Amino acid sequence: MHAPDRAPLEPRPARVILTLSLAATVGLGIGRFAYALVLPDMRDSLDWSYSAAGFMNTINAVGYLAGALMASRLIQRVGWSAAIRGGTLACLAALAVCALTGNFIALSLARLVLGLGAAAGFVAGGALAATIAQSHPERANFLLSLFYAGPGVGILASGLIAPFTLQHFGPGSWWIVWWALTLLSAAMTIPLFLVRIESKARFSEAGHGTFALPPILIYLAGYFLFGAGYIAYMTFMIAYVRDAGGGAAAQAAFWSLIGVSAFVTPWVWRGVLALDRGGLATAIILGTNALGASLPMLGHSTAWLATSAVVFGVAFFAVVGSTTAFVRFNYPPQVWPTAIAAMTISFGVGQTLGPIVVGAITDALGSLSYALNVSAALLALGAVAALCQRKVRPKGSVS
Repeated sequence: MHAPDRAPLEPRPARVILTLSLAATVGLGIGRFAYALVLPDMRDSLDWSYSAAGFMNTINAVGYLAGALMASRLIQRVGWSAAIRGGTLACLAALAVCALTGNFIALSLARLVLGLGAAAGFVAGGALAATIAQSHPERANFLLSLFYAGPGVGILASGLIAPFTLQHFGPGSWWIVWWALTLLSAAMTIPLFLVRIESKARFSEAGHGTFALPPILIYLAGYFLFGAGYIAYMTFMIAYVRDAGGGAAAQAAFWSLIGVSAFVTPWVWRGVLALDRGGLATAIILGTNALGASLPMLGHSTAWLATSAVVFGVAFFAVVGSTTAFVRFNYPPQVWPTAIAAMTISFGVGQTLGPIVVGAITDALGSLSYALNVSAALLALGAVAALCQRKVRPKGSVS
């Protein structure tokens, strides 16, 4: 028998990146976004206002922003594997705290730690995944897309668990949901300790390339508006579905559609992300995001809500990819860390302010419809801002 000359495509890079993506699954897909699924029951049981409910995602975003800004130093000090594993373990501990208490301060601190841990796992995991992907240029885009599918997995899994758990155990069972999600996250954390996480790559600070804020201020404003708009939708939409009469099945289907839609993002937007025309790609994707957020205004029917979930889901993960493409097209490699840090800050401030501001608007006007209107409007304004961004030609650019 003739033995093959060489093995088929090496599975290890894909396996390692899929394992790394579990940090994003736990920290973002479950840690950040699953809160929307238990928010209605927590608000009813703990007698929270919409402002208080929004604050829980605001404090989570504060933690994420702080963690993202400290990530490079953390990686340099403790290494890739410790940053990824430690961040994910912090998320796991914080999820358990959410199941143990209804105290507002304790829950706020848990949400803060969730943000910090998620940032460590996501930034370190994403950077290491990019390093691994670059060593296989013929399939680099595919490999990197495996990592960014992580949050979608968490959204899908929590969407299939939380609504039916609440339905089975009844009002006041939000803490049981948190236990279920904690156990699920613990299971997803185990592979991070079973797979050897390569630490050969060095994380370097930004080089000495030229970077100036003024040429991209309008683009940063658009990304800020995206951060404020998308998180408002993701915080309050399940409450909107429930208030419209949607039971456990409707809530699970809606949330799962968002998660599933994220998986097709790389294929849907491949051509758009290749556009090297200033902020055009971001504007197209953000406009789609705004359309998805605005569809519930047209009615509460299952069809409208399902379409909203699909359109929104297929676009909102792609916005981050479009900003990365913008940086790559407009700046030389030595400037990428600084430019991406500026994007992170702008986005982080937006998603920090979004939930609590929109929650306050809802409290003042008495209807979640206003929250969705504001969310869609912010996303639409973000698309307009991105559309106004022209191509940047900094000194030292090779483009």
